[in-house]
Amino acid sequence: MTEIAVPDGSWTFNGEMLRIVPGGDKNVHELRKVLGEVAVPLEAIATCAFEPGRKGGQLRLRLRYGADPLSDLVAGSLAAPADPYRLAVPKERAGAAQYFADEVRDTLEINQTPSGPCEHYLLPGPAIPVSATAGDGTAIFDGERVRLEWSGFASSEKERAGSQEFPLADLVGVEWKPQSGLGYGTLRFRLKGDGPGVNPQKDPHCVSWGIQRFGGATALVGAAVLARLPREVPAELEPPAPGGDAHDAVLRRLAELGELHRSGVLTDEEFAAAKQAMIRRL
Repeated sequence: MTEIAVPDGSWTFNGEMLRIVPGGDKNVHELRKVLGEVAVPLEAIATCAFEPGRKGGQLRLRLRYGADPLSDLVAGSLAAPADPYRLAVPKERAGAAQYFADEVRDTLEINQTPSGPCEHYLLPGPAIPVSATAGDGTAIFDGERVRLEWSGFASSEKERAGSQEFPLADLVGVEWKPQSGLGYGTLRFRLKGDGPGVNPQKDPHCVSWGIQRFGGATALVGAAVLARLPREVPAELEPPAPGGDAHDAVLRRLAELGELHRSGVLTDEEFAAAKQAMIRRL
């Protein structure tokens, strides 16, 4: 088992599942706190990398398209500190973070895990019921219905329309985007028979915000809805990655472990445990 724990949170990988737990630090974003622990199966992972920075860097997990409703909804628009698939790593833990990323990538290679689109979600999405408030309203989803309730910042058009409620069966899509520049962040629900999109401040099927960069936990409401909508199976799924020599991959990893041990990144105990785990794969 490989683990890294820092103030921003902890990631644990056992070769089959990567568990992500947000830290208790006050700077941890609301979205990550509401989402809580996430268990990512190996087959949902496209890749894992450590991206070094001036003060340390970040571990970054990239999931396969179609594996996770939250990742599909935000389409890469969530940046740190809101992204649950990024972990801020201090400088003194950079070596351990690099080792963690290497372990995940090597396991993907050894198991010849495909990186293309998934036919079905491999993660269930945020737990329900779930709600979030941002800007001009609150979005609530109980698994069967979406409800939008307006705040004092709502436009006169939304106030006249009143609170909105619609069953899941009436939805054909959900869209989310963060606030950017002078534009508004939005969580928009698409219903059957909807016409052309209107200004988000006036659209009664849309919660909008102009200050919060990521709109609190609104993406979680959208992801919970998306996870329960019918989805189209991609016409062509990327074939599995070309088969490599798993034996050679293990030997390369053993050599890398030896270098990490000699450089002091791994203790004697950590090196011995990792070495035995890799040998068992031969």
